[in-house]
Amino acid sequence: MAGFLLPLPAQAAAPADPAVSYTNSLAERRADGQIHKHTDGYYYFTATAPEYDRIILRRATTIQGLSTAPETVIWTKHATGEMGAHIWAPEIHFIDGKWYVYFAAGRADDIWKIRMYALESSAANPMTGSWAEKGRIATPMDSFALDATTFTVGGTRYLSWAQHDPAIATNSNVYIAKMASPTTISGTPVRLTVPTYGWETAGFKVNEGPAFIRRGDKVFLSYSASATDSNYCLGLLSASASANLLDPAAWTKSPTPVFKSNEATGQYGPGHNFFTKSEDGRSDILVYHDRGYKDISGDPLNDPNRRTRVQKLYWNADDTPNFGIPVADGATPKRLASHNYPDRYIRHWEFRGKLEPNVTNLADSQFRTVPGLSGGGAVSLESANYPGYYLHDKNGEVWVEKNDGSAAFKESATFHQRPGLADSAGVSYESYSRPGRFVRHFDFGLYVQPVGSTLARADATFHLQ
Repeated sequence: MAGFLLPLPAQAAAPADPAVSYTNSLAERRADGQIHKHTDGYYYFTATAPEYDRIILRRATTIQGLSTAPETVIWTKHATGEMGAHIWAPEIHFIDGKWYVYFAAGRADDIWKIRMYALESSAANPMTGSWAEKGRIATPMDSFALDATTFTVGGTRYLSWAQHDPAIATNSNVYIAKMASPTTISGTPVRLTVPTYGWETAGFKVNEGPAFIRRGDKVFLSYSASATDSNYCLGLLSASASANLLDPAAWTKSPTPVFKSNEATGQYGPGHNFFTKSEDGRSDILVYHDRGYKDISGDPLNDPNRRTRVQKLYWNADDTPNFGIPVADGATPKRLASHNYPDRYIRHWEFRGKLEPNVTNLADSQFRTVPGLSGGGAVSLESANYPGYYLHDKNGEVWVEKNDGSAAFKESATFHQRPGLADSAGVSYESYSRPGRFVRHFDFGLYVQPVGSTLARADATFHLQ
């Protein structure tokens, strides 16, 4: 039993990837957001402006700082000819000592003739340096192409992008090729995924916006699917890092979306993501855009209110990414890992508070720390997937239930956050209304109890993740 019979692990450790704290949304009216963490100590942010006429950059020493960082226009669309319309989805990368921005653009006289282009800068600071146009990133098919991204695996640099194949009845598919230089591909591109599932073909048959991340010996490409309204969502391709990434058979496609609209949190059409690293370099951060409402009047591409958001990306025990749900606006939620059973997390199951490992329904184990419902400088812990529901003391048991507005509920859902009783680097939660009693696990259930023993204090200590 967690609280009585089972022995303590030989070593209790804080999570290797501690909690991060961000507030959403990060950037209003900025779609297709990308954040590059550079070696100069800055984060660089670029995104699609709703006017589709320019490429912007921001930089800050923190991810949250990008929200208020000054914005610089580094390039403006041409008045005529190529690169004259639909300036979409820029990405900034630092390759071999130079900066590159990949972006998509149409012609001024043919706005849907979307192709991929690149800019280059040798400046140390891309915000102030000059940018040279490097022309079109050519592919064998001269067709609608966009969303170029680049990454390296095993010393080989790849380009991945979305493109329309006139020979098949889809709007866009995801491709990959090796790169001969930062602006040219080599060899024959390989098609990795075609939209076939219902969640990939709602409104339009779309696979686009590939984004790369690696975990150990596994590599992943997320991608966006369906129309850019509330149907927009993320799919996932997985492969071994040692496989031939140019072999479509090396990749496995998730049969279900890994990230989609969530009515409870008020987030719709999450997609076109990127991955970056937290300030301490220990957590992976998911960057994406969505809207705060479902219904759109007219063409979604004319709706300017997609906004860039960030939240922590978690990992399952098998080293596959767990995107969870697009969290509610405001402070991002956290997980609470047990001090003495570090692979187990506080979660709700049928609204009962428990301690369990391998919580693949991630949002069941995420809670937002908010000002205490009863005030007093205390806190309350709000469920990520049931906003308005809180951990609370129900006759000594911990449940997740809706705030009914009563003084009794508010008191039962309010706790003083203390330094961890067994480890000051952790946290413990003391009852607001019953001082001396703490949230603790016992037999892997959650209770509010006195903590007189060493074991009980360990049971009442958690680490934010």
